[in-house]
Amino acid sequence: MIKKQPQRTCMACNQKKDKKDLLRIVKNKDNEISVDETGKQEGRGAYICKNEECLEKVMKSKRLEKSLDTKISQEIYESIRGVILGK
Repeated sequence: MIKKQPQRTCMACNQKKDKKDLLRIVKNKDNEISVDETGKQEGRGAYICKNEECLEKVMKSKRLEKSLDTKISQEIYESIRGVILGK
């Protein structure tokens, strides 16, 4: 039997994709924002596609800030970009 992949929606393009195909940004209880590459960190998660277009959309619309209810610094956006570009 094939195990069904959990589906998540990208905040930028609103496409539903398998959880493993999206990048999870998580806010933990200490209000620290980090990129969760395992998908298992504790905290409030938000998902975006692993491409720069979606990242740019999220940065412009501040949707990540609204979703995680906190200010997102430029460094965090840069670390997300680094993960997307595979650096």
